[in-house]
Amino acid sequence: MTAIADTEIPSPARLRAVAENVARAAGSPLTAVFRADMTVDYKADLHDPVTVHDKRTEATIRKQLLAEVPGSAIVGEEGGEIGSGPVKWYVDPIDGTSNFAAGLAFWCVSIGAVVDGRIVAGAVYDPMSDTMFSADSDGAWLDGAPLICPEAREEARATLITGYPVQRDFRLEGREAALAGLGDLISAFSCLRRPGSAALSLCHVAAGWADAAAGFGVNAWDVTAAILILERAGGSYRPLTLGKQPDGAPAHHCPGYVAHGPGARFSTLDRVADGVDSRRRAGAMAPAL
Repeated sequence: MTAIADTEIPSPARLRAVAENVARAAGSPLTAVFRADMTVDYKADLHDPVTVHDKRTEATIRKQLLAEVPGSAIVGEEGGEIGSGPVKWYVDPIDGTSNFAAGLAFWCVSIGAVVDGRIVAGAVYDPMSDTMFSADSDGAWLDGAPLICPEAREEARATLITGYPVQRDFRLEGREAALAGLGDLISAFSCLRRPGSAALSLCHVAAGWADAAAGFGVNAWDVTAAILILERAGGSYRPLTLGKQPDGAPAHHCPGYVAHGPGARFSTLDRVADGVDSRRRAGAMAPAL
């Protein structure tokens, strides 16, 4: 693939191709070290692991993106933000690091491209199943075939993917409120799963392998590519600011979301999510003691 001049803004289709190629090149070597002995470090606490492979893979992705689209800005989970070009890439080298470190095969490489504040292209690659989800302004694709999100089932027959609640949610909302919300979701949905990768969960909703997904602690690098994939496939993504972003902030900057297939009427999920959003907003406005 020929590199793009740093004065040129590539088309969304070209950016999608770059994201696909770089994600596949970065993800394939990770399968060779998956379930091998590895050193696991931690960031804020023991619930937030990182491996040497996260850091090395992100460095490789940065190098390849800059070679393909010189002058890009890149925001990565491990290395922060570099550059200030018109194309901004949001990169998660291993979304689902806890799974990767533990040997659970639900993790992915996520690369999304933003131009003028809008998500224009992205790819989410699952190396363990060799599955590529991608999207640009023309549509969404699964392994090169058009991806169309099917109609969601009724709540009582539907499958929900969510990581809520985790220890952070107990701290921010209180254990009782968070567990009550989880109990309502377990009762309302036919099946609730906690697989541990926001990007891959959203892509599974886009493919119709799950009916809905919700998260209340995501970062832009987790969801940028997957938001576009879901929406271009015909699904819905509702961002939640949780008191951390102003109302109307771009969806990929919001730390919470509810996502589902077209035609969904998930009243319990909406109620629980709105409750989380309300409690987080109230907590953000409370004066520090």
